[in-house]
Order: sequence, then C-alpha cells, then structure tokens
Amino acid sequence: MRYYLIVGEASGDLHASNLMRAIRREDASAEFRFFGGDLMAEAGGTRVKHYKELAYMGFIPVLLHLRTIFRNMDFCKKDIVSWNPDVLILVDYPGFNLKIAEYVKAHTRIPVFYYISPKIWAWKEYRIKNIKRDIDELYSILPFEVEFFKNHHYPVHYVGNPCVDAVGAYCAEHAADTKERFLADNSLFPKPIVALLAGSRKQEIKDNLTRMLQAAQSFPDYQFVVAGAPGIEPGFYGAYIDAETKIVYGQTYRLLKYASAALVTSGTATLEAALFRVPQVVCYYTAAGKLVSFLRRHILKVKYISLVNLIAGHEVVAELVADGMTADNLKKELAGILPGGEKREKILSGYDEMIRILGNSGASERAAKMMVGRLKEIHADG
Repeated sequence: MRYYLIVGEASGDLHASNLMRAIRREDASAEFRFFGGDLMAEAGGTRVKHYKELAYMGFIPVLLHLRTIFRNMDFCKKDIVSWNPDVLILVDYPGFNLKIAEYVKAHTRIPVFYYISPKIWAWKEYRIKNIKRDIDELYSILPFEVEFFKNHHYPVHYVGNPCVDAVGAYCAEHAADTKERFLADNSLFPKPIVALLAGSRKQEIKDNLTRMLQAAQSFPDYQFVVAGAPGIEPGFYGAYIDAETKIVYGQTYRLLKYASAALVTSGTATLEAALFRVPQVVCYYTAAGKLVSFLRRHILKVKYISLVNLIAGHEVVAELVADGMTADNLKKELAGILPGGEKREKILSGYDEMIRILGNSGASERAAKMMVGRLKEIHADG
C-alpha cells in the first residue's frame, strides 16, 4: 500500500521514521512519500520537501513567511491528490496538518490518520470539531489524552510513547560506549556536563540559549554543552556562544546519557531527558513575557507545559516560562538539581513514576499494526 506522511519538525522526523520501518514490517510492499527529514529519508521512500521549509514559529516569522507557507500548503494538497495514496498519515504539527486534513477529507476519499495527536487539551480546544470531521483514526502517545478525547465523545488509540522505544533502542545499541570516549570524540573537558537543549528552531535557540549561557557563568566546575539542532548551521550558534561552550551535532541522546543535569526547552526533549533520568529545568522564553504569563494562567487549559509534569499529573520538574525565564531563576533552579542539590532525588523519583505511567516500549509497532489492520478493513469494505 501507499503511505503519504507529513511532519514539521525534528521530533516528528524521528518518530515518523520509526513508524515507517514498523509499517514496512507489517506491509512488505509499503511505498512512502513524505514531507519530512533526514531520518525519514534513511527509512526509505520519496521526500517531497524537507520539514525545514515548513518550520516557522511565532507570530512575526509566520506573518513574514505567509506566502511561502501557503505555497507549500497548496503544493502539498496537489501532490497528495496526484499521488493518491492509500492513506495520509499526519504527525503532530497541527497548524499545517489540520488544514491539509480538511482539504483531503473534502476533496478525496483518502483515509486520514493522525499519529501524535494535536495538543488541543492545552489550548484551541475548539479544534475537536475539525478533528471529528476530518480525522478517521487518531493514535495518541500520551496516556492522559485518552480521557480527554473520551470526554469529547471521540475515541482514540493509545499506542504507548515512541520516546520510550527510541531511548531504549539507543541504550541497547550503544551499551559499549563510555563517557571518556564521548569526551574525546568531541574535544570536551574532563568536567561534569550540563546539557543545553535550546530548541530546534532559530527563534527558540536565539531566545533561550542566551539566557542559559548567562546562568552557566555561575557554575565554573561544569561544562555546558549544546545539543545542535538538525539543520541549524554552527555559524548560527556562533553568535550566541563563547569559546568555552561546545556544540555536538547528531548526538543528543549521547549527550543526555552522560549529562549530570540539563536545561531544556519545552517539547519532546523534556520527555527524552526524563527517560535518560537527567534532572532538568524546563525553560522557555517568549517576548512580551508578562502578557504571555497572563494568557497562560487564564487561557491555557493545563497547569503545566512540560510533558514530564503533564504525564505525572503534578510538578516533577521546575518550569521557567515567559517572564519567569531569567538567568537568575535558572541559576537558582540549576543549583537545586545538580549532584548534592536539594531537588535532585525528588526529580528522579518523579521520573520513575512518569515512566511507569507511560507503559512498555513498542509504540511504533503497535501503531503500525493498528494502521495497517485498519487499512485492510477499509479495502475489504470496498
């Protein structure tokens, strides 16, 4: 069968690539065409566009690139119709993907599956109407989403979380690796490491990394190492880091494996750091911080922004957001999670609870089996 996938960022590229491999194990004749990244290209199939051509965030960048965004969207719609796949699989990235789903549902008979559901439980809950209308099957990777969608009379499939699979597979494949080898391979100092995961988009990196490194100056006994985002050239980071700060590319999991602590922007990376049991501070700077903090308190439907806290149902890691994301606040929170810090053991205990809630590995396999099985039912029904 023919599968068309759309992702809009690095984490989606990772999870979609694993899903593609799992689908191929269920459907040996599977053909893939996609808007995606390098990992999906390695999994096989035809890449139509790289997700970097789609990845605009924030009001101003989106406004400045509206023409490009609409052009990509129009091209994507036409390409799907032309290729006429057996299914369209959307991966996260709701601003773009829900528009594509609306068009495909209105103009074709192609089934639309959603893997890694839109986070409408946080805000834009009104999108449930669009999801019910345009999405045939939704595959969730967050356990609390099942109850949320059930309350909206829309059943979803919880398949487990693919980050559990990815981290488990990495640790198994790299069991022989050592910290000494990691330090040598990357010309790092023989000091304990604090990992800096400042986001995957330029605006995120610019806003967050500067403040992270201001806080870093208070911890001379540690080295601060940046996880370079895919597609972001070293020269871009050069405007924000000093000679003491190192960047490693394509080694985020390896960095987390050997880090004593981490400063992490919100998103999938917070969950990955937790699965590696690295105490972290979640931090996300935004312009107009006081306004954003007000909107967060009064408009967002959830108490937390990090997946760790959302899954656990209570605060496991500190969240510094909007006007709370300052160098002084970062220094205070980081001191508490480093070895010997008063918050460290409580965080590690919270991670254990969160991992238990997530459940066993095998998310990609379960999702692939469900998707291929459902497609066979659709074909049998004619």
